[in-house]
Amino acid sequence: MKLKMGTETEVEVNKRKGGLRTMPFIILNESFERIARYGSQTNLIIYLMTYYNMSAATGTSIIGIWGALSSGLAIVGAIIADSYWGRFNAVAYGTIFTFIGMVILWLTSMIPQLTTLACSHFQYVCNGPTAFQLAVLFTSFAFTSVGAGFVRPCSIMFGADQLEQKGNPENKKIVESYFNWYYASTGVATMIAVTVIIYIQDRFGWQIGFGVPVILMVLSVSTFLIGSPLYIKVKTDKENLLLGLFQAGVAAFRKRKIRLPLTGCDDYYHSPYETEVLTPSKDFRCLNRACMIEDPQRDLNPDGSTSNPWNLCSVERVESLKALIRILPMWSTGIMMFVDMNVFAFSVLQTKTMDRHIFPHFEVPAASFSVFLIIALTIWITFYDRVLVPLLSKYTGRSRGLSPVTRMRIGLAVSCMSMALSAITESIRRKRAIVEGHEDDPHALVNMSAMWFVPQYALLGVAEATHGVGQIEFFYTLLPKSMASIASAMHTVGTAVSSLIGSFLVSSEDWLTSRGGKTSWLASNINKGHLDYHFWILAFMSFLNLLYFLVVCRFYETENDEMSRSPHVADEEECDYRLLHES
Repeated sequence: MKLKMGTETEVEVNKRKGGLRTMPFIILNESFERIARYGSQTNLIIYLMTYYNMSAATGTSIIGIWGALSSGLAIVGAIIADSYWGRFNAVAYGTIFTFIGMVILWLTSMIPQLTTLACSHFQYVCNGPTAFQLAVLFTSFAFTSVGAGFVRPCSIMFGADQLEQKGNPENKKIVESYFNWYYASTGVATMIAVTVIIYIQDRFGWQIGFGVPVILMVLSVSTFLIGSPLYIKVKTDKENLLLGLFQAGVAAFRKRKIRLPLTGCDDYYHSPYETEVLTPSKDFRCLNRACMIEDPQRDLNPDGSTSNPWNLCSVERVESLKALIRILPMWSTGIMMFVDMNVFAFSVLQTKTMDRHIFPHFEVPAASFSVFLIIALTIWITFYDRVLVPLLSKYTGRSRGLSPVTRMRIGLAVSCMSMALSAITESIRRKRAIVEGHEDDPHALVNMSAMWFVPQYALLGVAEATHGVGQIEFFYTLLPKSMASIASAMHTVGTAVSSLIGSFLVSSEDWLTSRGGKTSWLASNINKGHLDYHFWILAFMSFLNLLYFLVVCRFYETENDEMSRSPHVADEEECDYRLLHES
């Protein structure tokens, strides 16, 4: 009994809309937004310590919470985009929210009353910021966090919407190539943010340093809106996606005593006419009870809609819940990868004690060494897409050379190697500092080039490029089309979770190793501490995570190591069972 209910996700079909012509507007919007946001955030600790008289620990904690909030709101933004606003509106509103946040942050540098008086070297006690000053500052952070929560998960998937062509056999290859180039463009944008914007802030001051991101956000909003007539705008699922998933779980629990059918007939499952999903899949069969019709007179309205969504859901909604559950184990394997990415905050302390000259008259700022990670990420994505894919596709038979799962596996292995190399490099640096008599002077320069740290940055960049793109592609192919934004959001939420885990790991390690009056491994004087031990712990945890990933892969039934979101369509067969309560 196939009944019409709800509104299926629709796409405005127009040959003059979508396609590669929309890519400049979408990618430039994301690039300008990322340059502005990262350029304001990377060097913010100096601004907080100088104009708000915050300690380094307090300022770092605030920035960490800001980053975690921005990443965590991505899942909220994805749900709102998929259920209410649509991805176009989500990106547009998110960009405007970020613009407002940047304007408020810029005003704090323009209006003296919004910051505290600078603390002189002769003052023992400095006045902290007032409640009003903090309120203005945190309002800026809140707007940019909300904006990032909408732009991060929706921008990349909005671009994929423009390239979706069901009848084109090359469509899959085009979309996967788009993911790589999108990721590369964000890498270039981040590289500009941590070099050019930081240079402007150091050379010309904060008024201009925060003013440039405001101008970039004006360009970001304008560029995206100019391309509006060309966009394909996917209409949203009229039902609340999050509430619908929760209702499916409740309905399955309520009918937990109902015996499941032995055959795959669709006569006893509730599904709209428009969808091809007629019967639920066989995995997580306990959830199939949520879409089983016990009594049509009681469960259905005259128009075919469900009378009580808490007791009966559509097959499509049940499959959406299953898809979300399926990706959780694979998503969890990427958290350690993000923890490794966050640990390089300690590298600023390391590189400050070393020779950072590339040329005799050019010294790389200690905070800008992460640019080597971004350069490696960008080069690898370009090299893989242009060189390796054509070669590997001949041997693997896959259009993208390696499957997303294989690329994730390689990325996790390379990140483990990066942490091991970081431990070895720090051990060499520390021993040399002690031999040169700098054990009690953490600011003394060690006779060692900071270029020793470039290989570990490069490895981590390759790991992030390989794993990050592979994970997003994996989620995108496994989740239903109506949940496409969540595919990107899950990747972003991983950064928020990893920030919290990384902070807990650092705090716990510092507390445990400093007990009994001992010097902490993570002491401010890194010549007395043991950062190398910390990196070895991360390397070991990364290795365990790689083993966990291999175990998780065994739970995914894949054909040729690839996944697809093809619907489960019922075969025509005789249905001779009856719904019976289990005794």
